[in-house]
Amino acid sequence: MRSISILGATGSIGASTLDLIRRERDKWRVVALTANSSAEKLAELAREFDAEVAVVSQESNLGDLRAALGDSGIEAAAGKQALCDAASRNVDLTVAAIVGCAGLAPTMAAIQQGGTIALANKEALVSAGDVMTAAVRQYGATLLPVDSEHNAIFQCLQGNRLSDVRWITLTASGGPFRTWSAEQIALATPAQAVAHPNWDMGAKISVDSATMMNKGLEFIEAHHLFPVGLNHLRIIVHPQSVIHSMVEYRDGSTLAQLGPSDMRVPIASALAWPHRMDSPCNPLDLAAIGELSFFAPDEMRFPATRLAREAVNAGGAAPAMLNAANEVAVAAFLAGQIGFTRIAALVEDVLNQTARTAPTTLEEVLALDMEARVRAEQMLETV
Repeated sequence: MRSISILGATGSIGASTLDLIRRERDKWRVVALTANSSAEKLAELAREFDAEVAVVSQESNLGDLRAALGDSGIEAAAGKQALCDAASRNVDLTVAAIVGCAGLAPTMAAIQQGGTIALANKEALVSAGDVMTAAVRQYGATLLPVDSEHNAIFQCLQGNRLSDVRWITLTASGGPFRTWSAEQIALATPAQAVAHPNWDMGAKISVDSATMMNKGLEFIEAHHLFPVGLNHLRIIVHPQSVIHSMVEYRDGSTLAQLGPSDMRVPIASALAWPHRMDSPCNPLDLAAIGELSFFAPDEMRFPATRLAREAVNAGGAAPAMLNAANEVAVAAFLAGQIGFTRIAALVEDVLNQTARTAPTTLEEVLALDMEARVRAEQMLETV
């Protein structure tokens, strides 16, 4: 029996992880489950999986959590420090799936235990890539990527040397506006932006897919996870989302990982690593799919990938500022405050004001994140 903690248990990644664990209940001991504020749902999961501790990040929800746990004997806690304490518990695997910069400190706490972390928190490597990877080396931790693209690359690299890699290719669906004209894109509504053609995702990540910022952020993540050099990373649009990424080697061989558009596939890969496990996902029916198509990204209509590439090339504070500014811009778009094309424009405006000093601690990363948010908010006031 292996032990596991899930940071962000009530989100989509957490739900998919628990669905897989539920199917092999005798193989897992659940230690810690955390949530932002969903006290009743968290308590329900903690009871079902007999967790040792349940933690809500919002301290005001601690009373509700304790009431929902009742006489279960499960420890209840709340607050930022409690999240880090839960992440610090000695387990075989920690699933880091807290969304946003709120997940940085707990992820770092898990890394500092020197264990294995299934990483689903983008901000860990986008905003704090150098800081996090330095900590991984220092504490001897292992990062297993859960994003479908990075997990695909991870699988394609197994048994091979990074020095033999010619290209790592991230595939992108292209989002709901892939075939739209620039004029149509400018008039896109939030409802249209969140209607992803292939994946069932939250509003923020769906908008990121529509702008292709999601792929830009994944480009930065890949740079930190697979250090082959920026000039060996590229993006290609693949509307069917069947090939999740590819690795081309110097002998001309290209390995690709294919699978259904279901996050339980990469999560199962991380849970079972270095082995395999059953998943309930439907097998691919390539004959029914019929064809796989590929297109070069159009950075005139979708400049987000260019901005991400420029940010990681610039280094320093730029990636953290890019991520923070994008979060503010996406929230403003979803609230009807700005138009769709203004998302990337606002991010670029913030980046043009970015200092290039590289953060060396988590505290410096969080300070940069806050600075970028303040700048973006100030720019929104002038719109």
